[in-house]
Amino acid sequence: MKNIRQFQIQTMRWRSTATAHTPHVSAGSPEDLEVNNEFITAKHYSEVPGPMPWPIIGNTWRMLPVIGPYQISDLANVSYILYKQYGKIAKLGNLVGRPDLLFVYDADEIEKVYRQEGDTPFRPSMPCLVKYKSQVRGQFFGRLPGVVGVHGEPWREFRTKVQKPVLQPQTVKKYIQPIEEVSDYFIKRMQEMKNENSEMPADFDNEIHKWALECIGRVALDARLGCLRPDLPKNSEPQKIINAAKYALRNVALLELKYPFWRYLPSTLWKKYVSNMDYFIEICMKYIDDAMLRLKNKPQSVNESELSLVERILANESDPKTAYILALDLILVGIDTISMAVCSMLYQIATRPEEQEKIHQEILKILPNKNDKLDASKLEKMVYLKAFIKEVLRMYSTVIGNGRTLQKDMVICGYKIPKGIQLVFPTIVTGNMEEYVTDCKQFKPERWLKQSSGYIHPYASLPYGHGPRMCLGRRFADLEMQVFLAKLIRSHKLEYLHKPLDYKVTFMYAPDGELKFKMTERPTS
Repeated sequence: MKNIRQFQIQTMRWRSTATAHTPHVSAGSPEDLEVNNEFITAKHYSEVPGPMPWPIIGNTWRMLPVIGPYQISDLANVSYILYKQYGKIAKLGNLVGRPDLLFVYDADEIEKVYRQEGDTPFRPSMPCLVKYKSQVRGQFFGRLPGVVGVHGEPWREFRTKVQKPVLQPQTVKKYIQPIEEVSDYFIKRMQEMKNENSEMPADFDNEIHKWALECIGRVALDARLGCLRPDLPKNSEPQKIINAAKYALRNVALLELKYPFWRYLPSTLWKKYVSNMDYFIEICMKYIDDAMLRLKNKPQSVNESELSLVERILANESDPKTAYILALDLILVGIDTISMAVCSMLYQIATRPEEQEKIHQEILKILPNKNDKLDASKLEKMVYLKAFIKEVLRMYSTVIGNGRTLQKDMVICGYKIPKGIQLVFPTIVTGNMEEYVTDCKQFKPERWLKQSSGYIHPYASLPYGHGPRMCLGRRFADLEMQVFLAKLIRSHKLEYLHKPLDYKVTFMYAPDGELKFKMTERPTS
């Protein structure tokens, strides 16, 4: 009798859950019937495969030092492990202080999720940044929380204010020359950095961060920050900005997956995170104030096309905080993202001489003289360089995955997934799956060229995300990488003559080790 009663209770629970997860649709159309049938026949969420949680601490222990098999620095490999063990959908559930993570490795299902999201999709946020913006500095951010770690209507309102000037091709083209000037100066600095073996110093990745900050400062703050000065002290303002950005971003995973206890008690890690974020605001306000002053002193007759990104926003918005907060988000996310992407690009170029020569020959035709300047039409012709960048981002995606927080119940991979679950789309895995990319194990920039016969699923490799929440600064990121790589490979040959480097995750996915590139000047022409 006891067993029968348990069976009845379980059956009632299943029916209740199935009804709750079945959307109300009007009968009649084939589409409605298909959706209805999909929910009726789908398996329960509890049946999604994944690692078994421990009592009380769930699966959080898997992220802990010593005892945990899932290392934060190896999240890319963890994504592969989950796929190999559980297939195209895997649940990492029962995590202390956060929703379940549902890894989806089916590009068709990923496309379905993206296509069903509305105007305000929820991307899995960084709870630590959400708390900082909404509570710690809620008075400062108010109704202008920015685009990072923000959702719903506040996100849509802010993005609407800044989207046009940030994504407008005309605005981006204005920065070709300034970014070229920064890159030319950095290449000269690289020549000065070379040791007796013509190699870069062991901390060359920090020099790349300086270049990235100088570029972002030029775009987001209308200022040259002086990051590339040879006499820059270790406690300089630019270096402090870089250190703060690294700390704030590279400890996100620790705060959210390994040590989530800051939500209940202010830990040392959390306090340092807050102090770093406070420093960003302080610096951004200072430089935006300078930009406002310059704008006030400009003649009113100046055409809008002549205004910079910051000036356009300040000219069209009554609240200068819009510019403050946009600059804060661009600097916070941009420094480490662009720097680590360039580190990866340089390592792949240096270790692939055949592809490097193809890039050089293409650039040589477009810039026949060493001192030729770039413009939009010349960059447009660098199709192989752009294809090389896309291929690096496919095989070694700087962002290992994208994601969404479900805003409604859905059927994914045959399972009923309830609202509120955080989906992870590991582009580092799907971009390297044979069923989605022809010859996926081969490094072939040619696959991105128009005449290529290979197949790439449009949702398999999305390094900048997709839809309304696609990376806001992607056009500037592409421009900075293209300009720097074009000018460097036009004038220099790059080699890496040491033991091959492994990739690991800090906040981004990039080569782990000293980037001692050998830099040889090409014959002048």
